Amino acid sequence: MPDRVETVDVVIAGCGPGGAVLGHLLARSGVDVALIERAATFEREYRGFGWNPGVIRLFDEMGVLDDILELAHETVTNGTFSLYGRAVSVLNFDVLDTEYPYALMMEQPSLLEYLVERADAYSTFRFHPSTTVTNLRVGGNGTIQGVQAHDRNADVDVRFDTRVVVGADGRYSTVRSSAGIDPGFFESPIDLVWFKLPTGAIDARTEGRIDRNGILLYFGLGEGELQVGYPILDGEWTTIRDEGFSAFCNRIEAIDSELASAMHRHLDGFRDTTLLDVAPGNAETWTRDGMLLLGDAAHTASPIGAQGNPLAIEDAVVVHDVLVTALRDSTGVVSEETLTEFETRRRPTVERVISLQRRAAQNLAFWITYGQYIPELLVRGSASVISGLVPRLPPIRKSVESFALGDQSVSVTRSHFVE
Repeated sequence: MPDRVETVDVVIAGCGPGGAVLGHLLARSGVDVALIERAATFEREYRGFGWNPGVIRLFDEMGVLDDILELAHETVTNGTFSLYGRAVSVLNFDVLDTEYPYALMMEQPSLLEYLVERADAYSTFRFHPSTTVTNLRVGGNGTIQGVQAHDRNADVDVRFDTRVVVGADGRYSTVRSSAGIDPGFFESPIDLVWFKLPTGAIDARTEGRIDRNGILLYFGLGEGELQVGYPILDGEWTTIRDEGFSAFCNRIEAIDSELASAMHRHLDGFRDTTLLDVAPGNAETWTRDGMLLLGDAAHTASPIGAQGNPLAIEDAVVVHDVLVTALRDSTGVVSEETLTEFETRRRPTVERVISLQRRAAQNLAFWITYGQYIPELLVRGSASVISGLVPRLPPIRKSVESFALGDQSVSVTRSHFVE
């Protein structure tokens, strides 16, 4: 028997970008919602730092963009790579058809805290940190009727009775696994190693460096930190660690000589590096009677193109519209038939993005494997051609716009707001 029972219209498991945005939108629409987060604070490691122009548009439609721009961030207006030492522009946001010709690089904690604080101003919203979802509550007919959870602060078991459970709990979703849904992971030919350095530790004037010895990615985060990514072949990390940290720094030095010395100064060996599981996935279904999945719980994005946050927030905007309408027009547990509208609206976009990510991963793997054999003169000669073609060739432009602008049919339904 639970120590406490709470009854709400919607319970959201996971306070990442998708869960936080959905909780905020539902609270503003007068929906009784509980947002459950297993972590005690927002100060933890997150996978995604990029917020593309499509997300910025949605923030503006929510009426929160001005406040978000007050949070620590860096603004990116032009994506530039160093290709064998020559700067190549691969994306100028000014050529895109958008009122928001820029992207933001920003840590998640301050954003999530802001969204929860905004939602908490509404009496229908309750936030439960340090609370772990342990299982779904399933009725005799298979209908999901809520979740079982443990409140670690109070050390009590809590039963949430609800009309809809939203699994926004990420790549390793408890809600998804409890529902017996296969995550649909694809194999990835690459892995990604991340580490952070203080801003100014190196002169990172571009967003990346492509050299015959490998690839590096640089992202300022606006809080005195620079994030560095190093793509490697799938399964290669064990060998790299066995060779030792100095050998790892030598690998990096072959691509960026300045970076290796900064790593020795600021990193405490491999413990200050993180290997990301970058395999994308798309679950076989995102809904059940009384339950839906969004963001990485439904369709796991790889880091390529910084699509995890945009997809999750677009999901949340669509789910907000579907749920407010369903809760208003029906009683009891919301049926899978009703919730499937969300999946119908979102799956085509998700499948297109994941397809592009998988294709890009194959290209990266090819370069990591064979880049050292491509004549440098050929690469340098191609640099100006690449820079000129990116904004002009329709297939390339369409791919860039898919990553940068997201699903432009998604829009915040402000008519649901009660304020």
